[in-house]
Amino acid sequence: MPGWYTQRTSGWSARAVIAVTLLAVLLVAVVPLALLAGVVMMLLGHVIGGLALFGGSILAAGIAVAVAGMSGMHHLRKMVSRSFPFVPMNSSQYTDVAEPDNGGYADVIELDPSDYTEVR
Repeated sequence: MPGWYTQRTSGWSARAVIAVTLLAVLLVAVVPLALLAGVVMMLLGHVIGGLALFGGSILAAGIAVAVAGMSGMHHLRKMVSRSFPFVPMNSSQYTDVAEPDNGGYADVIELDPSDYTEVR
């Protein structure tokens, strides 16, 4: 049972991804409140401050979403590569498969190199 429990607990990188995702969700949820506060500020005469508040909240939410997306994709790739190891095939592994001369199409016209190297 202890071995199973240690496999199920998340590491620090998973916790960091969760924390960044929660921060992004929180910042996106605050954007409408920042719009309302910006409108109130503009009605009170602080137009530049209201626009800065709203623009800053959108910028912060956008950056947080981008960071959460990139770190989540990185973590997902790392987990998938551990679970399903990828072994690229080299050219020697394709020697038993013969490639057809015309690519498998009956109406292929093969050109001589002199047909398509002419410069006009």
